Amino acid sequence: MPIITHSKITLIKNNINKKKFGFKMILIYVPCKDEEEAVKISKRLLEKRLVACTNVHPIRSFYRWEGKIQDDREFVIIAKTSNKKYDDIKDEVKKIHSYDVPCI
Repeated sequence: MPIITHSKITLIKNNINKKKFGFKMILIYVPCKDEEEAVKISKRLLEKRLVACTNVHPIRSFYRWEGKIQDDREFVIIAKTSNKKYDDIKDEVKKIHSYDVPCI
């Protein structure tokens, strides 16, 4: 009997959802400068019915910005939604996010 990994189960579930509902469920990852901003963005996305659920977690991020390696504390949003809503979510987050180039 073949072994089915978690990612395969997710893929199977997404394919069933696509056939049944016409869309796939996706997760969107959005780092924010602090918890207040993450909560604000989460609530806006929920109020506009763009996401089904969000989770907010503290994280430590390393990245290159303006030629230097940065080491920052941030809060990340993990949002659950339909692939059909991605573009609307991206536009909405860009309107209210404090970063010049937010990761969405």
